Amino acid sequence: MGILTGLEPEKVFYYFEEITKIPHGSRDTKRISDYLVGFAKEHNLKYIQDELNNVIIFKDASKGYENADSVIIQGHMDMVCEKEDDCDIDFSKDALRLEVNNGIISAKGTTLGGDDGIAVAYALAILDDDTILHPALEVVITVDEEIGMLGAADLDTTPLKSKMMINIDSEDEGILLASCAGGMTATVHVPVKKEAIKGTKATLVVDGLAGGHSGVEINKGRANANKLVGRVLYGLSKEFSFNLVSVNGGLKDNAIPRASKAELVFAPNTDLEAVKVCLADFDAAFKHEYKTTDAKVKVSLTAVSEYEVTAFDTDSTSRVITGLMNLPLGIQSMSFDIEGLVQTSLNLGILETTETEVAFSYSVRSSVESEKQDLYLQLESLAKLLGGCVTSMGEYPAWEYKEDSKLREVMVESFKRQYGHDPEIQAIHAGLECGLFAGKIEGLDAVSFGPDMKDVHTPNESMDVASVKRTWDYLVDVLASLK
Repeated sequence: MGILTGLEPEKVFYYFEEITKIPHGSRDTKRISDYLVGFAKEHNLKYIQDELNNVIIFKDASKGYENADSVIIQGHMDMVCEKEDDCDIDFSKDALRLEVNNGIISAKGTTLGGDDGIAVAYALAILDDDTILHPALEVVITVDEEIGMLGAADLDTTPLKSKMMINIDSEDEGILLASCAGGMTATVHVPVKKEAIKGTKATLVVDGLAGGHSGVEINKGRANANKLVGRVLYGLSKEFSFNLVSVNGGLKDNAIPRASKAELVFAPNTDLEAVKVCLADFDAAFKHEYKTTDAKVKVSLTAVSEYEVTAFDTDSTSRVITGLMNLPLGIQSMSFDIEGLVQTSLNLGILETTETEVAFSYSVRSSVESEKQDLYLQLESLAKLLGGCVTSMGEYPAWEYKEDSKLREVMVESFKRQYGHDPEIQAIHAGLECGLFAGKIEGLDAVSFGPDMKDVHTPNESMDVASVKRTWDYLVDVLASLK
């Protein structure tokens, strides 16, 4: 028996648990892709698996629906792999450790992968059930959505005949998404020179932060560990002499980093007790600033004995710290058209030191294309001042709102039948693959929705069992209504 055995809908939770047994982080999707192909073969369904491991599975219309317009059911198979520092799970080979408490599913010490494993589970459960009424289905499960929508960007959509698409990649039951931001991953490359330096090597750590999704949670005021490390380093540089050895933080550009650390070497005879006093001041300041959002933030320093170490030279150290202090971060503008909607933002998700540079990797988002491009140019100009450059990847367009939407009308009416009131129609400050599909399929009519999930992209990620059931019933009714 599985951990989720007995939960309803039975097939949905069966397939979801099966998915959690298969490693499927971004860039590690071959095994889950092959699992989907195996499912299609077992159920005698036509399928396509491309070189990237995207999978399309086709199912004929139910009796009486042969003349109805076909529909795409779409989600992505990769998950964000984040874990607590003391968690020993190896995402490349281990199953997730599922838990169910008071009707809430989570994974012990790690992300759950409900984003977007629940879409895959819904799709497989539909394909596996011949009693569900539906038009012809084109189930599209993409790879590497979490690192720039790479699978959707390169997917050949010519085999798809549908002009309607149900995207299941949202985390709030009762909300139908009809528009989303465009975005890209932008990386500022700051070159560094290194030299042998004698002194006391120490490691500065800022951790204990909540983290979160850099799109939908960018407006919650949560601290960015990489930015806080920059603040501490700049403050230290005003009172003490040191050189950076490395600075590293965060794992995903689209996740607000929960921890960041800098290795540095202080000049000989530096008063480390005075350093710790300075850090205690920062610790107190951060706890005060983020008492509501990141009450567990912590600044700490560990030091080792004096010896010679290879570190950044003084100029490189200064440029990296200047970058951390001055490169833009967070919300840049709010929408004047939709109250409460973030229009443009960026998140410094990853800091990574190599032999030759420090790379600042950002998730850049905007629902206004010109603002997105302007923000990239801002990064480019600042990178030049730091002696570096900027590169981009995974750029995707915004998904613009359609005034007339047959699919949305059907989904609204179905929602009212099930819930007794209208759903909320919203735009979201996050990237959805709907924008890429809309750019590839002329006239595409798309809606995104999903069950309640919280703290996605963090080890606190959870999914509500009852919401999964209600959302399943809603999806089944929507499909039956597309006649």
